Amino acid sequence: MKYEEMEANDNMSTVIQFALLGFSDLPNLQGLLFGVFTITFIIILIGNGLLIIITWLDPALHKPMYFFLANFSSLEICYTSVTLPRILVNLWTQDGSISLLACAAQMGFFLVLAAAECFLLAVMACDRCVAICDPLHYPLVMTPKTCLQLAVGSWASGIPVQIGQTCWIFTLRFCHSNQINHFFCDVPPILKLACGDTSVQELAVYAVALLFVGVPFMLILASYIKIICTILRLPTARGRAKAFSTCSSHLLVVLLFFGSATIAYLRPKSRHSAGTDRLLSLFYTIVTPMFNPMIYSLRNKDVIAALRKLLLKKVV
Repeated sequence: MKYEEMEANDNMSTVIQFALLGFSDLPNLQGLLFGVFTITFIIILIGNGLLIIITWLDPALHKPMYFFLANFSSLEICYTSVTLPRILVNLWTQDGSISLLACAAQMGFFLVLAAAECFLLAVMACDRCVAICDPLHYPLVMTPKTCLQLAVGSWASGIPVQIGQTCWIFTLRFCHSNQINHFFCDVPPILKLACGDTSVQELAVYAVALLFVGVPFMLILASYIKIICTILRLPTARGRAKAFSTCSSHLLVVLLFFGSATIAYLRPKSRHSAGTDRLLSLFYTIVTPMFNPMIYSLRNKDVIAALRKLLLKKVV
């Protein structure tokens, strides 16, 4: 792979182009991986795109819950598009070279969208909490204006901090190697290539992860504790099952996303390994966005009815 460098004032070489190793350790599976990732990307685009279309077209889904679901599907498409096209290009060309600027841009977009996803999942949990625990005041609390503000706030929540963190990381000098043992420009593998002591940057990464993963997760946890307490007080088993079914899909998505992301970013540095990092990253960047539309559609009667109505209309 190509290695570009320039001489620094202190006679140390500084990397100006990286090489994403990706799945180069699996030379016999490059064609298979390209096919699998292509199909996965198509499934993500079609699945999440359908959810956006049916929540937009069907008046029965013009509710806060489905407004946030449409935002979540849009976010999933953007989030996956940051990493998957680059993986496909690298597999097709067998050239993982990426400029310093492109690597920084990929990391910045990825971190901003990941932060937005964390807070949007928290907003969706709070929405379900109000709907189940205080249904009479739900229309007054979750007004269209409030929903729009919460959605915009979620999308914009990570912009200043994550852009600042990305710029700070890329002011470091990278030397000795330009090979990123990952399939995209993620924070841990980039810090491994930096010269000198990076303990301050690593501490900052932990702090930011706690802010954008820990705070939303605590909000989600508090919401579901309140939801479960309310459900347990319902007089009939049918009522309890119906109440829980409205939020079970969201809870499953939360467990999948936050579980893998927490292990990836908050486990001790001594337990980091290239293989584990790649597996966890595949899970929360590709696998989870692929299954999210299926989870929400298969476990939601309103979505299934809207999808059936749309497909029948197309057939007619």
